[in-house]
Amino acid sequence: MLPLIEINAPAFAGANTILIDARAGKDTHDRYLAGHLKNAAHVDLDRDLAAEVTDAAKGGRHPLPNINDFATLLGKLGITPNSHVIVYDDKAGAFGGARFWWMLRAIGHTNVQVLNGGLQAAVNAGIELSKEEYTPTPVAAYPVPAQFEGTVDIKETAIAAQSANRMVIDVRETPRYLGQTEPLDLIAGHIPGAYNLPYTFNLGADGRYLDAETLKTKYEETIGEVAPENVIVHCGSGVTACHTLLGMEHAGISGPQLYVGSWSEWSRRGLPIGTTER
Repeated sequence: MLPLIEINAPAFAGANTILIDARAGKDTHDRYLAGHLKNAAHVDLDRDLAAEVTDAAKGGRHPLPNINDFATLLGKLGITPNSHVIVYDDKAGAFGGARFWWMLRAIGHTNVQVLNGGLQAAVNAGIELSKEEYTPTPVAAYPVPAQFEGTVDIKETAIAAQSANRMVIDVRETPRYLGQTEPLDLIAGHIPGAYNLPYTFNLGADGRYLDAETLKTKYEETIGEVAPENVIVHCGSGVTACHTLLGMEHAGISGPQLYVGSWSEWSRRGLPIGTTER
């Protein structure tokens, strides 16, 4: 299934379609109640799509939740293996939207799409938003595998960053990558050997993903001859990296993996830090 869906797609009215509003931030529920797609259930990035942080040096600021807890959440949302899930946020998919998409894909649920352009696309299309809390009909916990697939740990990332036939891509803004500023973590800089390709590169001025061919050309300029399965993507805490993983899938590049701990973990471990462009 294509990873992106347009606001006017017939699938929005499908019998098995489940809409998920996956915003990030401390006031996500208030923003949800201020306006969301009708029949969209609300999930919170920090509460539902990440585990509680006890030590960011071990897992980063948004570690993945226990997979069985995620299975329970999916059941509460009414999601089954037969569900067509459409997810969005209010940041063009860059936060909870792409993260939820990636997490479903990582447990083997491929029938999931992200609304291209996010909530703003619906507003631009004249869709009337709801202010009523939507309560989904719960089902049994989703049948999940033993673990989320497609992840690598800090040790594997360090090896890949120094390997000629592998690649680590940092999708944070370039000033953060270069160590010029760091608004969220303790130390500025990047993993030595990592390439910088900001996630905003995925989007056009309208907040929608660029077309697949344009993205494919741009990604291939960076990846070169490196096989997709040898590419690792990270960000600050494993969230916006999913936006680029979605963009790669949109461009027909499947197989890159996610370093969930990302810079928030690496920068707290006393490891080498880079501050210059490759």
